[in-house]
Amino acid sequence: MNALTTGDFIDAVEPFALFGQWFQEAKQKEINDPEAMCVATADADGLPDARMVLMKEWSPEGFVFYTNAESAKGRQLAANMKAAALFHWKSLRRQVRLRGPVEPVSEAEADAYYNSRPRDSRIGAWASQQSRPLESRFALEKAVAGYAARYAIGEIPRPPYWRGFRIRPLAMEFWQDRPFRLHDRVRFFRDAPDADWRKERLYP
Repeated sequence: MNALTTGDFIDAVEPFALFGQWFQEAKQKEINDPEAMCVATADADGLPDARMVLMKEWSPEGFVFYTNAESAKGRQLAANMKAAALFHWKSLRRQVRLRGPVEPVSEAEADAYYNSRPRDSRIGAWASQQSRPLESRFALEKAVAGYAARYAIGEIPRPPYWRGFRIRPLAMEFWQDRPFRLHDRVRFFRDAPDADWRKERLYP
């Protein structure tokens, strides 16, 4: 199947199986971080904010990422539990957009993923006051050293502010590059996270 010319995905009847197919191809062909996605939230004034994160799990329940809940995106989500995300796989000339309500993952899920991370990453979660002003690189390194000494042996508990969020899409759009900018676009949408999907094809 030629990723640059195929229109076969137009016939897909639901988005998650199609995402699985595209993501598998991205893992084989995308040079860096096929799981990278841009997550957009909005602040109290409604001003959008976007940043790259790593999608750590996906299923028909949604797309999961982890962060410091006291970070900018964490605070924005606390006020408005809705988000949009974008996957862009340049090597395949494809993108997937999605948006919908957000829910926190369970404590057990967050613990399991946190405990699977490299030890230095777990220390970093304690040391970084994510998104807040940093006086110097030395201050960060000092905090890392302090927590490394504190948790020199034994398990490193998950910080109470470090948690996961799941975007449960109400809309997912698949975009495939085609010649002369006559791209293929298919949008799946539903009224609620547990409702049936509907589909429409979009002009480029």
